[in-house]
Amino acid sequence: MNFEKVLKEIGQFFEQEGTAFAIIGAFALHAYGLTRATRDLDFVTDIQVQEKLIRFLEELGYETIHASKGYSNHLHTDPAKGRIDFVYISGETSRQLLGSAIKNMMVGKTAIPVPRAEYLAAMKIQAMKNDPERTFQEMADIQFLMRLPGIDRNEIKGYFEKQGLLDKYNEIKEIIEAF
Repeated sequence: MNFEKVLKEIGQFFEQEGTAFAIIGAFALHAYGLTRATRDLDFVTDIQVQEKLIRFLEELGYETIHASKGYSNHLHTDPAKGRIDFVYISGETSRQLLGSAIKNMMVGKTAIPVPRAEYLAAMKIQAMKNDPERTFQEMADIQFLMRLPGIDRNEIKGYFEKQGLLDKYNEIKEIIEAF
């Protein structure tokens, strides 16, 4: 995948629409110092743009693999365009998450907004709740995020509590405190 080209194309769409967005997933973790291999791009944006975004992507030749109120996944036959996934949020969640995104991910000459680390952890906790098979990878990512200087561990603990996964928070906390 040509990450820079795809990021620029998607970024231009959001700019034209006047809609906030941020990169999430492996690229967002990279912005905080955790690098791991990835073959796709993950974004978060406001639900209000979902229909226009899907039309835009399909005009670019992407096939919509799945679309629901909260998510959509798209795949292009051209490997340079690859797979892109979107999480859609609304209301106060959208205002807070997208309003506090910081542009600290540079891909070539393109600056991409990245959510606060606490919000990345919240999305990973939600992913664990929705798909328990993802627990191992998400826990490792959250552990990394919880070690960042200045991270608000109490905020993250609250996200675990909200999802009924406080035991997972305690597991991570024990590991961090042991080292």
